Parts: sequence; structure tokens; C-alpha cells
Amino acid sequence: MKLDSPIFTDKHKAREHLEAQRWPNGPICPHCGNVDQDEIRKLEGKSHRLGLYQCNACREQFTVTVGTVFERSKIPLNKWLLATFLLSSSKKGMSAHQMHRMLGVTYKTAWFMAHRIREAMKEDYKASGPLGGAGKTIEADETYFGKRENPRPSAQRKGRPYIKRGKAAEKRPIISLVERGGKVRTFHVQQATKAIVKDILFRNASRKSILYTDESRLYTATGKQFAEHETVRHSAHEYVRGIVHTNTIENVFSVFKRGMRGIYQHCGEAHLHRYLAEFDFRYNRRTALKITDMERTNDALKGIGGKRLTYR
Repeated sequence: MKLDSPIFTDKHKAREHLEAQRWPNGPICPHCGNVDQDEIRKLEGKSHRLGLYQCNACREQFTVTVGTVFERSKIPLNKWLLATFLLSSSKKGMSAHQMHRMLGVTYKTAWFMAHRIREAMKEDYKASGPLGGAGKTIEADETYFGKRENPRPSAQRKGRPYIKRGKAAEKRPIISLVERGGKVRTFHVQQATKAIVKDILFRNASRKSILYTDESRLYTATGKQFAEHETVRHSAHEYVRGIVHTNTIENVFSVFKRGMRGIYQHCGEAHLHRYLAEFDFRYNRRTALKITDMERTNDALKGIGGKRLTYR
């Protein structure tokens, strides 16, 4: 897909493309959920804007952007589609400054557009079910990135911030699970504890899976609940033992950190979960799975419905 494609230069072609992605079987009323095509008519003529529909069941009018992250936006749809393409096809992301130069919008607008698109990229884990399964392997690990903006309070210190020594002192903990040859799920947590790790693993990974981790004690007890649990000892410079390793998840962390440091440079803690969703989205639709940039973009467009994100 080239950047001079009609869907990126013509707002009407962009609307038609978005309708094809959101409504492959015809328009759906976002107000009452009506799917009966005989009850939905397209309003055409000089007094109606292009792309306007009316549902005869509830008498409400709507367009393809109603009930989506694009709703009530004054940005032309072709620029929305181009922004989605740029963010979906750039392995390590694209900064709002670069986007504002390429789209011809203000930096503030580009920043907000990027966050709306990240919201569309966020996946529904309940609907997709757990990772892994019988005979499949899951790697789990935690990392720390960026300084906490709100240090966690300590009961022993009478509510004053908790002080921890070492490299992980007051950094933002991130826990990630990846199925080999499959998908990844990454979570920003307030603390990386045994209880939190257990909850994330039990909610997001099948216990019929084989679990590979490093020697961290966070996984010792929880690992016994899986079909098999093997560890590698990084402290003893052991990184691979046969097929036992956590290199897959380390590669995921590597791409994430390179993107955050080299492209985005700064990320507020309140927005970290959206950046994680963006990197997860691209990894889960990576080129190694034979997914093209345009297919990845269309998947993001299919996720815009049922989500709203206001500037505040």
C-alpha cells in the first residue's frame, strides 16, 4: 500500500473503505443495534452530507464514525486512515511530531489522534480467551521502564513513599506473557508481586501450557500450577538450555524499549498502558505471521467501535 493511495488522499474514498471494514454486511445502527438493511436507508441529496444513514427502527441518523474513537472529529477521514496506517506499519512506533509534519495538523492534534488509535488497538482479552494450551509454551517475565511519577506509599513509613534500592528503584513494573509462535500480552502494574503475577497468569494463560521463566521467585509457586515449569538462571549466565529460554519475551521487551527511548522518548505513566497496547498489537500481527501493513491497519480500523476517548 502506497501513501498516495486514494483512501489516504480522498475523504470520500476513505469513508467507503472504513464502511467496508466496519460494516462488511451492510450498515449497523449504533443507536439501537439494528442490522436489518430494509430498515436502514442512506440519505442522499443536496440537503444531506455524504455517508449519512437513518435507521427507521429508532429514527436516529448516523455515519460510520458514530460510536467510535473517530466520532465528533473535524479531522478528515483520509488523514485518520493515514495516521492509522503510519502507526500500524512502523515497528517501533511513530512520534506525534513526525505525524504532525506528515499529516499537516498541529502537534497537539497529532498527539491526540495517536492516543485514539492506540485505544482502537487495545484488544479484548476476555473475548480472545487465554494464551497457550496443551503442548504449547508460554514465556513470562517482568521488566522495569521509566521512573514512577507517583511513588507507591509504604505503611511502615506512615504513608510516605516506599524507598527501594537498586536498578528497579521506583521504576514502573511491566509484566508480559508471550506464547511462542503466537501472541503477547503486556501489563503495567503498580507492584510486581507474587499475588499480582499469579493473577495475571491465571487470567491470561491456560494452565495446560508449559511455562518458561527466569529464576525469579515471583513464579516459583505459581509455576507449579502449570503442566510444566522450567527456568533459566540468568544470574549464572545461563540463557538457553535446550529449548528452555525466555529469549522470545526478551525480544519483545527489546523492541518496546527501543521504540520508547528512540521514538517516543517520554511517556506519562497514566498513558503507559496505551503504548503497551500499541506494541502488543503490532507484535500480534507481525510480518513473520504473513500479515501485511494494510491488513494490520484494517484490523485497527475494525477496533474503533464502542470506544470513546475525550481529550480530557
